[in-house]
Amino acid sequence: MEKGLLIVFSGVSGVGKGTILSKLMEMEDLNLAYSVSMTTRAPREGEVEGVNYFFVTKKRFLEAIKNGELLEHARFVDNDYGTPKEYVDKMREEGKNVILEIEIKGARQVMEKCPDALSIYIVPPSLEELERRLLERKSEDEQTIMKRISKAREELKDIDFYEHIVCNDDLDIAVAEVREIILNEMNR
Repeated sequence: MEKGLLIVFSGVSGVGKGTILSKLMEMEDLNLAYSVSMTTRAPREGEVEGVNYFFVTKKRFLEAIKNGELLEHARFVDNDYGTPKEYVDKMREEGKNVILEIEIKGARQVMEKCPDALSIYIVPPSLEELERRLLERKSEDEQTIMKRISKAREELKDIDFYEHIVCNDDLDIAVAEVREIILNEMNR
């Protein structure tokens, strides 16, 4: 059995990564497995433990770092996020294409440790559109949204190490572009 791909999938907060990812996960020909991240942030409405994230305490998160259990980890807008290494390795060995939805600092760590990783960054059509989407989502207060916009400005200056940049102006087109990137890599 051929080892599966490791796909680093990133983008600024509110750009539609989750929506794109959910559509990709429905495509059986991509053979995707979603890597569930560990986080210290509180669950949003509708999120399920072990499906969306592993929600842990700060103490447990620090233990995971100390024990080398994470492929990458980073702090983002006052919360910690990390990728459990064991899950990723197991899925790839089973031939699954594992997709990591992670932020830019974590992506750098993964790409340093796994130079064969395929990297895709999703960008918004504009920062104004991004702000509108974040406000519409109504999951955070205005101060947190402004932190996310500020972080997006910084991040967008430093995404040139990603192999592929996809603009999510039209959801169906963005999904089709990401699908094509993954299929091309699978057929190499």
